[in-house]
Amino acid sequence: MLLNILAVGDVVGEGGQDILARRLPQLREETQAHFAVVNGENASGVGITPAQARRILEAGADVITLGNHTWNRIQIGDYLDKEPRILRPANYAGRVPGRGFGIYPCKGFRVAVLNLMGRVELNPNLDSPFKATNFLLRGSDYDLALVDFHAEATSEKGAMAWFLDGKVQAVWGTHTHVPTADCQILPKGTGFVTDLGMTGPSRSVLGIRPEHSINLFLGGLPRRYEEAEGPCKLNACLFTLDTEKKRCVAVRRADIQE
Repeated sequence: MLLNILAVGDVVGEGGQDILARRLPQLREETQAHFAVVNGENASGVGITPAQARRILEAGADVITLGNHTWNRIQIGDYLDKEPRILRPANYAGRVPGRGFGIYPCKGFRVAVLNLMGRVELNPNLDSPFKATNFLLRGSDYDLALVDFHAEATSEKGAMAWFLDGKVQAVWGTHTHVPTADCQILPKGTGFVTDLGMTGPSRSVLGIRPEHSINLFLGGLPRRYEEAEGPCKLNACLFTLDTEKKRCVAVRRADIQE
């Protein structure tokens, strides 16, 4: 059987939530996606609340992944413990709420989803994401495995994909909010794209009003970021997995621009 996996880039603010709610069901139908993973860590601009997580799940996400803004909304802690369909990075050091790995049913298969966060130029205090993959994937019972690697450095994302080639069926990067054009299948059958991009305002700098970023680069004082207005986009990639061979057989972008 061929299983279609839709991976959606970081949802940013109200604009991102709105386009996701309106367009994800249609995109799932058009791509014949059997399973959808949505990165929701910027749903409130920085962080995500339980209400926003529920809205993303209601829009059609099977699993929500997070990243470096996981803890920006303190009320999310209890929700992470209660809701198995939302994951935070598995390689946080020490004991923190929630889980970074889950196994979910899809068309009779057990689909594992692993959420990791990079250390280069992002958070050097994390446990090694590379070692975390060995610990988690080796000890679990699943049919197919997917990895959202929330990282800044393209080199770290690429290294992770090659490290996991043949061990998982798909690896995609999140965090930078910039979609990359390098969809590929590695030699041992792992589908990979460096970054999905974002789901949010198109006329923006990473989802925020351009003047805020310009102000900083001109030496201005930092101020609270505000979400940009105007048309939005939904950045996503579609991975097609051969469940018998346990390989990715196709990967392509599945973006929507309004």
